Amino acid sequence: MDKKRIIFIALFVVVSIGLGYLLYRIFFASSTPTTPDITPITVGPDGTPIFPIAGETFDDEGNVITTQPDTLPTGRDTELPSNLQTGSAAPQITQPIDAAISGVHLSGSNVQFYNREDGLFYARDTQGNIKQLSDQVFFDVQDVTWSSKNNTAVLEYPDGANIVYDFNTKKQVTLPKHWEDFSFSESGDKIAAKSLGLATENKWLVYTSADGSQVNSIEPLGDNESKVIVDWSPNQQIVAFSRTGQALGADREEILFVGLNGENYRSMIVEGRGFETQWSPTGKNLLYSVYSARRDYKPELWIVGATPQTIGENRRLIGLNTWPDKCSFGSERFLYCAVPREMGIGAGMARSITENTPDRLMQIDIQTGLKKNIPLDDVYLIKDIFVDEETNILYFTDAYTDGLSQIAL
Repeated sequence: MDKKRIIFIALFVVVSIGLGYLLYRIFFASSTPTTPDITPITVGPDGTPIFPIAGETFDDEGNVITTQPDTLPTGRDTELPSNLQTGSAAPQITQPIDAAISGVHLSGSNVQFYNREDGLFYARDTQGNIKQLSDQVFFDVQDVTWSSKNNTAVLEYPDGANIVYDFNTKKQVTLPKHWEDFSFSESGDKIAAKSLGLATENKWLVYTSADGSQVNSIEPLGDNESKVIVDWSPNQQIVAFSRTGQALGADREEILFVGLNGENYRSMIVEGRGFETQWSPTGKNLLYSVYSARRDYKPELWIVGATPQTIGENRRLIGLNTWPDKCSFGSERFLYCAVPREMGIGAGMARSITENTPDRLMQIDIQTGLKKNIPLDDVYLIKDIFVDEETNILYFTDAYTDGLSQIAL
């Protein structure tokens, strides 16, 4: 064998080995497990590493949501399968009132309401007795805001007229037409509202005595009246919420808590927009809903500490898609909510998407997070919902029919 032939064979072998190794690297080596990326350790202001604590849970953005053994689990639905729920038979639903009513309110165990057919206000007691609250007729009342402590209400009319009527003394006080979004203090002697004058500098958050004898300014609204929710807390320390905090992106908001005397309360961050609220009976907690791209812009219920000392603490995601005004606290522990059976994308921004969608009725244990379905014997689109803790009766109005229905819980 000559020398050139030997050299060609050697080169062929070397090239073949090189090509084989290159093909292996391209087609096979990439499937070999690699060392995973290591998430950087979070450090505090002093440079000390911060590690997760056993028992902490996290929301979808990775933020820690503090929970306690007796609080709601976060981020998952704890509803029992229907075959494991107790009391799965549909409770009897009766209709004690079948007239066209509105402005329904629980005063103790009595149900108060406005009858749109005759323009009179009535009260129904636990024995089923119905009596007039007043002989005075109020035609075409559009909205009713009740005091929780006495038989006083703000009545709003389509032409913008507003009156405060005391059903005990039968006295009436007229409020300015440019006032709206009324809320009574827990004691019932004060009323907060938005005073919306024509000029920007004449738009204020105000409160007045229930007899209209004194008006006080709380905070200027400017051009932000649509961002303020007037909702007086049961402990009377917080009078409104304002969505005018720091800009935090498309799906987060800073909520400011407004006191009666300019108190500098801490703010609260919510994971979404479209902030709507309802206080728990003592004002210890705040139920609220927000929507975000994370959940297809559907309203999500949350509950959070909301006294001046606990604002924003112990925040928990309930795991139901509905709004606070379709819920009612039976006590500080139990919450009852009407939840649309189906909800399209964007319902948080356009509530009309669910206007013809029947509801299911849910009981939520705020301490354990357990959610229980309360079977309904028919199809209902629940509008207003109230729970009487003493008699253990749930009342609701239905968009499909006139009147008031009740369920013995």
